[in-house]
Amino acid sequence: MYFAYSLLLAVAMLAALPYFAVVGLRHGKYWRSLPQRLGWLPRKLVEDSARAPGALWIHAVSVGEVVAAAPLARRLKERFPDRRLVISTTTNTGQRMARDRISCADGFFYFPLDWRIVVRRFFRGVRPALVVILEAEIWPNFLREARETGVPVIFASARVSDRSFRRYRWAGGLIRRALLDANRFLAQTGEDARRLVALGAPENVVEIGGNLKFDVPPSARNHLAGWLAEQAAGGRRSPVIVAGSVVAGEEEAVLDAFARVRDRFPKALLVLAPRKPERFDAAADLAEARRWGLVRRTRLDPGQALDAGVFLLDSIGELGGLYRIADLVFVGGSLLDAGGHNILEPAAQGKAPVFGPHMRNFREIARKFLESGAAVQVSTAGELGRVWLDSFSDDARREAAGRAARELVEKNSGATDTVLDCVASLVGEGESAPC
Repeated sequence: MYFAYSLLLAVAMLAALPYFAVVGLRHGKYWRSLPQRLGWLPRKLVEDSARAPGALWIHAVSVGEVVAAAPLARRLKERFPDRRLVISTTTNTGQRMARDRISCADGFFYFPLDWRIVVRRFFRGVRPALVVILEAEIWPNFLREARETGVPVIFASARVSDRSFRRYRWAGGLIRRALLDANRFLAQTGEDARRLVALGAPENVVEIGGNLKFDVPPSARNHLAGWLAEQAAGGRRSPVIVAGSVVAGEEEAVLDAFARVRDRFPKALLVLAPRKPERFDAAADLAEARRWGLVRRTRLDPGQALDAGVFLLDSIGELGGLYRIADLVFVGGSLLDAGGHNILEPAAQGKAPVFGPHMRNFREIARKFLESGAAVQVSTAGELGRVWLDSFSDDARREAAGRAARELVEKNSGATDTVLDCVASLVGEGESAPC
């Protein structure tokens, strides 16, 4: 079973090589991380692990998981100060974000490709005492090696999307066997817990642990947010609309919605934040075609007044701070069927998010927000423009929705404490509660 899986993985990698080659050469992705993912870990990481084995290892796939992992990492370091803390990611953007956001970590690296010989090199090099995997990336060879080397694995904020559920069920016995190798599943919701059990996880190791993203503190007002706020002061740029995590194909819809706002408020400012760096140039071209004026973050001259209608956030890690200064918010990946993106960042800043109909990756969170009057769901660019206009025209309603959003985030916090107690119970240190 494991041999067949490894063989299929190799075939899939070979088939995807042309794509990786093109994207890697065009956008600088994949190739830089490949040596590490094949087992050539940074020398310092291996040397430090040899001197002080027993590290706590957090795996966060990309940017969203890294943001959620940051508070957990800090709390782990506080509770287990004598243990090294190491962070792995899968994507380049996640790696950059981790190095920027998790300064308390002792090492960073890319997660291994799931071949047993590679995974074994990682365990020998990192020498972990425990692994925390955010959400639910199930890698059979990794979990098998963890079990055989006696390294406990916790899945925190474990989530099984509709797509993952179908894929894992198709894999059948391999996934059932892999799930037996994990020690704890702290599911986000009751539905996630039921799906994990249906896939083969033992009921006695599955519990509802909540979502770590509710524990992420509001982003501080960064330098860029301060500069934009100054540009908007006195009505020079108003309203300020932040459209975050916008995916390919959504840019036009967001710009169409913004056009409706500009018809009534010619001094409105749109902060357009594409989800992926490879969309920065394309989004800039689309915005420039509207002839409202465009300023790109990477070409910003802070000494000049902002006289453009669109500010393109072509950088990583600054979006959260900009929600603080927004009058109106849209969270992307939702007008098109991309599964939706994190609405908790603006909510933590007291901003009621607007999102589209496709929120399957955040279905339960979206439901809670809609039921609490803390968000608005739209289906089209026309609806998005109308909602923005209605919201900006009713200060009391907009502020009440923002308060409801922030209160909902605060009410659902606490997942970090659950993970900390679970870690303590498995590594045998610190004050721990049953896990």
